Amino acid sequence: MGVAIHPFSRHLSTLVGLVCCGLVCLLPSQATSLEQPARTWKTVAELSAEERTSLDLSPDTPRHPQFPYLPAEPYPFSPPYAAEEMGFRAMEFTHWKRWSCAYVQVYGSIDAYGFFLNWGKNITLIFHREPEGLAGYLYAGPGQNHYRTLLQYTAPPEAYGSQSLYVRYRTDQTFTKKQDVFRYVPALRRVRRYPAMPRQSKYPGYALTFDDDVGRDAWEFSWRVVGTDVLYETVRFPRTRPAITLANANGTFTEVPTQKLKLMGEEYPLYTAEGGVKCYVVEAKAKPEWLPDYYAPRLLYWLDQHAFFPLRIEEYGKDGNLIYIAVRIAKQLNPALGERGYGVLMQLDWDASADILSYLIQDAHRVHRWSQADQQVFFTPEFMTRSWVLMNLKSQAEVRKPEEYFLRPALEEDKFPEERRIALSAELRARVQAQEEAGHPVFTTDEHPMTLTSRLGAKKSE
Repeated sequence: MGVAIHPFSRHLSTLVGLVCCGLVCLLPSQATSLEQPARTWKTVAELSAEERTSLDLSPDTPRHPQFPYLPAEPYPFSPPYAAEEMGFRAMEFTHWKRWSCAYVQVYGSIDAYGFFLNWGKNITLIFHREPEGLAGYLYAGPGQNHYRTLLQYTAPPEAYGSQSLYVRYRTDQTFTKKQDVFRYVPALRRVRRYPAMPRQSKYPGYALTFDDDVGRDAWEFSWRVVGTDVLYETVRFPRTRPAITLANANGTFTEVPTQKLKLMGEEYPLYTAEGGVKCYVVEAKAKPEWLPDYYAPRLLYWLDQHAFFPLRIEEYGKDGNLIYIAVRIAKQLNPALGERGYGVLMQLDWDASADILSYLIQDAHRVHRWSQADQQVFFTPEFMTRSWVLMNLKSQAEVRKPEEYFLRPALEEDKFPEERRIALSAELRARVQAQEEAGHPVFTTDEHPMTLTSRLGAKKSE
């Protein structure tokens, strides 16, 4: 399972009692330096001739002779870009890096009542076969293993020493198995093999599904350019967390003001004068012959116009209503790969049906070349029984208190109203509105929405 999710997580509702009181306000947008334009988005019909020069709006593109579900033009393509080619470029950026590396994953979930459902940390080790990057996956034969990931859990305490090994495969209609899963629990002293989860299944206590975690193949969808937009914020912090401590590749730590975090990192070359990121907005519709009865038949992606990194993803259910939003902050992690070397630094997932928020921070990233011996020894089920910690990577980036939790993603309902149906329950809409007015997380009781602070105060007075 991905996003560092594992079966050893624990419920932490007792931590709610540790919350400190205090008012909080929403931080300024991560990258905003000047006043933002009143309207940031355009439909395709509203684009100028100059803005259309980078787009190929033709409905059909030539097909690959060996894999007819791929475009004929070799990846990573060249402008002008068709919507389908943008979808393929976006495949480069799943949670799991497409190069050999090591980093710490810090993660957790909180529910509508302000209770921590899960939390944890692990050291993530990835061995990616050559050639690295998405091209190695696209042009591999179906059924070929393209990378292996070893997770070594360091938190919570009861999960310490547990390990998971994921063996991921290239898939198509002739080979549909996404991965093999092996787990080791110290108390059992043995490795067990587990079946892969159904792609539509949510991880217990989290906001995301298997597909949200592992990623989707672009050839399973039909693609359309909806328009363009400029994003100024994605992952949002409350003022109770004015800074976050991030780990560097050399093991040192840096305290970073949260309002200074930029959507694509410091090195990104194409920020607007106001600090925004220009995006293509594209629609992906599940193809019935590839994904019959798919749980999210329609998705919208906000892809930056330089690397095609998905900064915002929206999913719509079978009834057409919004069911899920993911927002991200990226960073250039592998300069040798150029624009394809960006990766997730932070991600927030929101299940709009259950009002569950899950976060992921990938910290202390370092590119690492595994020797032939390392590949043959470390990335096998047998190795896990040795309980060796291969890299002593640390992180201090976790969310420790509910009032420091990230805000629900901004709905921005004025954007593309003809393309986005957002029908929240009255209770959830009240919590969202209260959050936006207060600028901090607002949770609920059985009666009405309340802040965590007021709920604790009510308990004390009983």
